[in-house]
Amino acid sequence: MRKPIIGVLPLYDKERDSYWMLPAYFKGLEQAGGLPIMLPLDGAEDCAQLASVCDGLLFTGGQDVDPALYGEMAEDCCGELCPARDRLEQALLQAAVDQSIPILGICRGLQLINVALGGSLWQDLPSRRPESRNHRMERPYDRAEHAVWLTGPLAALYGADSLGVNSCHHQGIKTLAPLLRPMATAEDGLIEAFYHPEQSFLWAVQWHPEFFEPKSGPGAPIFRAFVQAAARRIPE
Repeated sequence: MRKPIIGVLPLYDKERDSYWMLPAYFKGLEQAGGLPIMLPLDGAEDCAQLASVCDGLLFTGGQDVDPALYGEMAEDCCGELCPARDRLEQALLQAAVDQSIPILGICRGLQLINVALGGSLWQDLPSRRPESRNHRMERPYDRAEHAVWLTGPLAALYGADSLGVNSCHHQGIKTLAPLLRPMATAEDGLIEAFYHPEQSFLWAVQWHPEFFEPKSGPGAPIFRAFVQAAARRIPE
Protein backbone atom coordinates (compact mmCIF):
# COMPACT_ATOMS: atom_id res chain seq x y z
CA MET A 1 0.00 0.00 0.00
CA ARG A 2 1.38 3.40 -0.95
CA LYS A 3 1.98 6.12 1.59
CA PRO A 4 -0.45 9.06 1.65
CA ILE A 5 0.96 12.08 -0.18
CA ILE A 6 0.84 15.23 1.97
CA GLY A 7 1.12 18.55 0.16
CA VAL A 8 2.95 21.04 2.39
CA LEU A 9 2.47 24.77 1.86
CA PRO A 10 5.85 26.45 1.24
CA LEU A 11 7.49 29.03 3.47
CA TYR A 12 8.68 32.23 1.76
CA ASP A 13 11.76 34.36 2.47
CA LYS A 14 11.11 37.83 1.06
CA GLU A 15 14.70 39.07 1.39
CA ARG A 16 16.11 36.09 -0.50
CA ASP A 17 13.08 35.73 -2.79
CA SER A 18 13.10 32.01 -2.06
CA TYR A 19 10.79 29.19 -1.05
CA TRP A 20 12.02 27.05 1.82
CA MET A 21 10.89 24.44 4.30
CA LEU A 22 11.46 23.53 7.95
CA PRO A 23 12.59 19.88 8.06
CA ALA A 24 10.53 19.42 11.23
CA TYR A 25 7.28 19.54 9.24
CA PHE A 26 8.52 16.75 6.98
CA LYS A 27 9.89 14.71 9.88
CA GLY A 28 6.61 14.84 11.75
CA LEU A 29 4.70 13.69 8.67
CA GLU A 30 7.24 11.00 7.77
CA GLN A 31 7.23 9.55 11.29
CA ALA A 32 3.43 9.37 11.03
CA GLY A 33 3.67 7.40 7.78
CA GLY A 34 3.13 10.19 5.26
CA LEU A 35 5.07 11.18 2.15
CA PRO A 36 5.41 14.99 2.22
CA ILE A 37 5.97 17.16 -0.86
CA MET A 38 6.41 20.95 -0.95
CA LEU A 39 3.91 22.74 -3.16
CA PRO A 40 4.63 25.72 -5.46
CA LEU A 41 3.82 29.19 -4.18
CA ASP A 42 2.31 30.49 -7.43
CA GLY A 43 -0.22 27.73 -7.93
CA ALA A 44 -3.52 29.45 -7.18
CA GLU A 45 -4.83 28.99 -10.73
CA ASP A 46 -4.06 25.27 -10.55
CA CYS A 47 -5.26 24.69 -7.01
CA ALA A 48 -7.90 22.10 -7.93
CA GLN A 49 -5.28 19.99 -9.68
CA LEU A 50 -2.75 20.53 -6.90
CA ALA A 51 -5.29 19.41 -4.32
CA SER A 52 -6.33 16.39 -6.35
CA VAL A 53 -2.82 14.88 -6.40
CA CYS A 54 -2.59 15.09 -2.59
CA ASP A 55 -4.18 12.87 0.03
CA GLY A 56 -3.81 15.61 2.65
CA LEU A 57 -2.70 19.24 2.91
CA LEU A 58 -0.61 20.86 5.66
CA PHE A 59 -1.00 24.63 6.04
CA THR A 60 2.24 25.78 7.67
CA GLY A 61 3.35 28.73 9.81
CA GLY A 62 4.81 31.96 8.45
CA GLN A 63 3.87 35.56 7.76
CA ASP A 64 0.80 37.32 9.13
CA VAL A 65 -2.50 37.00 7.27
CA ASP A 66 -3.48 40.23 5.53
CA PRO A 67 -6.04 42.01 7.77
CA ALA A 68 -7.88 43.16 4.63
CA LEU A 69 -9.14 39.59 4.36
CA TYR A 70 -11.15 40.07 7.56
CA GLY A 71 -12.16 43.67 6.91
CA GLU A 72 -9.47 45.59 8.77
CA MET A 73 -6.61 47.90 7.82
CA ALA A 74 -3.13 46.65 8.64
CA GLU A 75 -1.90 48.46 11.77
CA ASP A 76 1.70 49.14 12.78
CA CYS A 77 1.58 46.14 15.09
CA CYS A 78 0.88 43.79 12.18
CA GLY A 79 3.90 41.87 10.90
CA GLU A 80 5.18 41.03 7.42
CA LEU A 81 2.52 39.96 4.93
CA CYS A 82 2.77 37.58 1.97
CA PRO A 83 -0.02 38.18 -0.56
CA ALA A 84 1.08 35.23 -2.71
CA ARG A 85 0.59 32.84 0.22
CA ASP A 86 -2.78 34.37 1.05
CA ARG A 87 -3.98 33.89 -2.55
CA LEU A 88 -2.70 30.35 -2.88
CA GLU A 89 -3.89 29.14 0.50
CA GLN A 90 -7.40 30.55 0.17
CA ALA A 91 -7.82 28.90 -3.22
CA LEU A 92 -6.25 25.64 -2.10
CA LEU A 93 -8.37 25.52 1.05
CA GLN A 94 -11.55 25.87 -0.98
CA ALA A 95 -10.41 23.18 -3.43
CA ALA A 96 -9.57 20.83 -0.57
CA VAL A 97 -12.89 21.43 1.17
CA ASP A 98 -14.73 20.81 -2.11
CA GLN A 99 -12.88 17.51 -2.54
CA SER A 100 -13.05 16.49 1.16
CA ILE A 101 -9.25 16.31 1.38
CA PRO A 102 -7.93 16.15 4.97
CA ILE A 103 -6.39 19.41 6.17
CA LEU A 104 -4.12 20.28 9.08
CA GLY A 105 -3.29 23.90 9.90
CA ILE A 106 -0.39 24.97 12.14
CA CYS A 107 0.05 28.51 13.56
CA ARG A 108 -0.46 30.77 10.49
CA GLY A 109 -2.33 27.83 9.01
CA LEU A 110 -4.91 28.03 11.80
CA GLN A 111 -5.21 31.78 11.31
CA LEU A 112 -5.55 31.59 7.51
CA ILE A 113 -8.21 28.86 7.67
CA ASN A 114 -10.20 30.78 10.28
CA VAL A 115 -10.11 33.97 8.20
CA ALA A 116 -10.87 32.21 4.91
CA LEU A 117 -13.98 30.67 6.47
CA GLY A 118 -15.25 33.97 7.88
CA GLY A 119 -13.43 34.53 11.19
CA SER A 120 -11.10 37.32 12.32
CA LEU A 121 -7.80 37.78 14.16
CA TRP A 122 -6.15 39.93 16.77
CA GLN A 123 -3.44 41.72 14.77
CA ASP A 124 -1.17 41.73 17.81
CA LEU A 125 -2.01 40.05 21.10
CA PRO A 126 0.34 42.03 23.40
CA SER A 127 -0.96 45.44 22.28
CA ARG A 128 -4.55 44.64 21.27
CA ARG A 129 -5.38 42.02 23.90
CA PRO A 130 -3.18 43.01 26.86
CA GLU A 131 -4.95 40.60 29.19
CA SER A 132 -3.41 37.73 27.21
CA ARG A 133 -0.56 35.75 28.67
CA ASN A 134 2.78 35.76 26.83
CA HIS A 135 2.29 33.72 23.67
CA ARG A 136 5.77 34.28 22.22
CA MET A 137 8.22 32.10 24.12
CA GLU A 138 12.00 32.12 23.85
CA ARG A 139 13.89 29.24 22.23
CA PRO A 140 14.07 26.28 22.48
CA TYR A 141 10.57 25.49 21.27
CA ASP A 142 10.56 21.77 22.10
CA ARG A 143 9.02 22.32 25.53
CA ALA A 144 5.69 23.37 26.97
CA GLU A 145 5.16 27.08 27.61
CA HIS A 146 1.56 26.92 28.83
CA ALA A 147 -1.43 24.61 29.02
CA VAL A 148 -4.49 24.42 26.80
CA TRP A 149 -7.83 22.92 27.83
CA LEU A 150 -9.00 20.25 25.40
CA THR A 151 -12.48 19.41 24.15
CA GLY A 152 -13.93 17.46 21.24
CA PRO A 153 -11.62 15.45 18.97
CA LEU A 154 -8.39 16.59 20.65
CA ALA A 155 -9.62 15.54 24.10
CA ALA A 156 -10.52 12.15 22.63
CA LEU A 157 -7.16 11.88 20.85
CA TYR A 158 -5.10 12.54 24.00
CA GLY A 159 -7.50 10.99 26.48
CA ALA A 160 -7.05 14.09 28.63
CA ASP A 161 -8.63 17.47 29.29
CA SER A 162 -5.40 19.49 29.12
CA LEU A 163 -2.12 19.53 27.24
CA GLY A 164 1.15 21.44 27.62
CA VAL A 165 2.03 23.27 24.38
CA ASN A 166 4.74 25.54 23.05
CA SER A 167 3.84 29.06 21.95
CA CYS A 168 5.40 31.18 19.20
CA HIS A 169 2.86 33.65 17.81
CA HIS A 170 1.81 37.27 18.25
CA GLN A 171 -1.59 37.01 16.53
CA GLY A 172 -4.56 34.86 17.44
CA ILE A 173 -8.22 34.17 16.87
CA LYS A 174 -10.53 37.09 17.70
CA THR A 175 -13.75 35.59 16.32
CA LEU A 176 -14.04 31.96 15.27
CA ALA A 177 -15.52 31.28 11.82
CA PRO A 178 -19.17 30.18 12.09
CA LEU A 179 -18.64 26.64 10.76
CA LEU A 180 -15.69 25.87 13.05
CA ARG A 181 -15.75 24.49 16.59
CA PRO A 182 -13.06 25.04 19.27
CA MET A 183 -11.15 22.06 20.64
CA ALA A 184 -8.38 23.76 22.65
CA THR A 185 -8.42 26.98 24.68
CA ALA A 186 -5.52 28.66 26.46
CA GLU A 187 -5.65 29.73 30.09
CA ASP A 188 -6.44 33.31 29.00
CA GLY A 189 -9.43 32.21 26.90
CA LEU A 190 -7.72 32.37 23.50
CA ILE A 191 -8.93 29.63 21.15
CA GLU A 192 -5.85 27.63 20.15
CA ALA A 193 -7.32 24.76 18.14
CA PHE A 194 -10.46 24.09 16.14
CA TYR A 195 -12.07 21.55 13.84
CA HIS A 196 -14.74 21.58 11.14
CA PRO A 197 -17.48 19.12 12.15
CA GLU A 198 -18.81 18.79 8.59
CA GLN A 199 -15.45 17.82 7.04
CA SER A 200 -13.83 14.39 7.20
CA PHE A 201 -10.72 15.97 8.77
CA LEU A 202 -10.10 19.70 9.07
CA TRP A 203 -8.10 20.45 12.20
CA ALA A 204 -5.86 23.38 13.09
CA VAL A 205 -3.68 24.22 16.10
CA GLN A 206 -2.04 27.49 17.10
CA TRP A 207 1.03 25.83 18.63
CA HIS A 208 3.85 24.02 16.78
CA PRO A 209 3.64 20.22 17.12
CA GLU A 210 6.54 19.88 14.66
CA PHE A 211 9.03 21.32 17.15
CA PHE A 212 8.57 18.42 19.55
CA GLU A 213 10.32 15.08 19.15
CA PRO A 214 8.64 13.68 16.01
CA LYS A 215 8.22 10.03 16.99
CA SER A 216 6.98 10.13 20.58
CA GLY A 217 6.64 13.80 21.55
CA PRO A 218 3.33 15.51 22.36
CA GLY A 219 2.93 16.63 18.74
CA ALA A 220 3.11 13.10 17.31
CA PRO A 221 -0.55 12.13 17.92
CA ILE A 222 -1.74 15.10 15.85
CA PHE A 223 0.45 14.16 12.89
CA ARG A 224 -0.65 10.52 13.18
CA ALA A 225 -4.35 11.42 13.24
CA PHE A 226 -3.88 13.65 10.18
CA VAL A 227 -1.88 11.11 8.17
CA GLN A 228 -4.31 8.33 9.07
CA ALA A 229 -7.17 10.47 7.76
CA ALA A 230 -5.21 11.08 4.54
CA ALA A 231 -4.49 7.35 4.21
CA ARG A 232 -8.21 6.61 4.14
CA ARG A 233 -8.39 8.32 0.74
CA ILE A 234 -6.09 5.70 -0.80
CA PRO A 235 -8.02 2.96 -2.65
CA GLU A 236 -7.47 -0.51 -1.23
